[in-house]
Amino acid sequence: MSFITYLKNIEEKTGLSPSEFEKLAEQKGFAENGKIKAGVKATEVINWLKESHSLGHGHAQAMYAYINGKRS
Repeated sequence: MSFITYLKNIEEKTGLSPSEFEKLAEQKGFAENGKIKAGVKATEVINWLKESHSLGHGHAQAMYAYINGKRS
C-alpha cells in the first residue's frame, strides 16, 4: 500500500485529514512547524495515534511520517 493510500484510508476511518492530525499533534506539544519536536520519541506519537484515534500500527507510522514532514 502506498503512503498516499495510507493517508486516504486514515481520513476515511477517522474523518480527520492529515493536516488536522498535524494540528492535533501541535496542540499536544509533539510537533512544531511541520516537524516532530526534538526530544519527542516516535513511540510517544505513534502510541497516542493508536490509543486516541484507533489507528493500527502501520497507519500510525504513516501519520507520524506525515506529521514529521513527509508528503509523498
